[in-house]
Amino acid sequence: MNSILFSHGKIGDLKIRNRMVMAPLSRSRATPEGVPTALMAEHYKQRASAGLIITESIPISHQGIGYPSTPGIFASEQTSGWLRVVNAVHSQGGNIFAQLQHCGRISHRSHQPDNAIPVAPSALQPDGVAFTAEGYKAFETPHALETSEIMEVVEQYRIAAENCLIAGFDGIEVHGGNGYLIDQFLRDGSNQRSDNYGGSVINRMRFLHEVLDAVTKVYPAERVGLRLSPENSFNDMSDSNPQAHFEEIVEALADRGLGYLHVLETSMDIAGHVEGAPRNIDYIRLRKLFPGTYIANNGYTKESAQEAIQSGHADLISFGSAFLSNPDLVRRFRENLPLNRVDKSTFYRGGAVGYNDYPFFAREAFT
Repeated sequence: MNSILFSHGKIGDLKIRNRMVMAPLSRSRATPEGVPTALMAEHYKQRASAGLIITESIPISHQGIGYPSTPGIFASEQTSGWLRVVNAVHSQGGNIFAQLQHCGRISHRSHQPDNAIPVAPSALQPDGVAFTAEGYKAFETPHALETSEIMEVVEQYRIAAENCLIAGFDGIEVHGGNGYLIDQFLRDGSNQRSDNYGGSVINRMRFLHEVLDAVTKVYPAERVGLRLSPENSFNDMSDSNPQAHFEEIVEALADRGLGYLHVLETSMDIAGHVEGAPRNIDYIRLRKLFPGTYIANNGYTKESAQEAIQSGHADLISFGSAFLSNPDLVRRFRENLPLNRVDKSTFYRGGAVGYNDYPFFAREAFT
């Protein structure tokens, strides 16, 4: 009997052909100007057998950039580049959502317009280093956004969503995790504001709600997903009571009619890798608070993914490095075929090596 992983799934009105999601994977293969390349189009096309592809994080504006050679969607040539990627995936019958991101305080002035200081909810310098075109540099003390500036960032999200629509994306995922700007507002370790955007959980959610309001004017809510990472310490993040706070956050999202909630159920290491680390939060309780489609991510295997779906914990499972190193992961899982090994040394190297040269299964190669 085929695994439940290969049964049809659903995101709002979108029917997907299996329950395997390709997780967002930043790999720095765009041009220095942030334009998606033919190499990227081929990469996503190779993996179009996934029920859903969620793109790597896409900066919504020049201000939102946090890493070199990441593909944006705030300039016309970037949108045209993404159109080629989307068309490549659609040509294989696949579905693809764009993950929209603003890096906030973990950027660096070298990425910013006019070498400006990165922005954040509060002027708190994170511990760690930024990845720049000139190598690693210490994070800087960010500029605390004024209320009027927050509304400008919300508008950046709306414009980015409109560009996603032009590029033909089936939907969008708002990146609210991993220590980026929305997450910086959500967690009290990085948000020490005393105005309407700080203090209580509901106040700290205000920016997220405004972003969701903006993008759902472009896409229907059922085509909008949200990524959260309640216990992730990546990018020097913390919260005084993540269990209670994120239960309140998820409960407040319940009536928005979002297409899905995508949760990283662990913490990443300093390089952003997830290796199925233990959970320190009761994610079953979080899942029960969200009435829509729930996507789980935590280094799942085929067996643990099937168990999570059969138990009702998750509707879909996202796979990261497994999809990177196995473009035909769906077939390999379906037919119980051996997997390629992932080479982490090539993650951010650029070029086709460790990106588009992972082989599709050939039986003779394993005999």
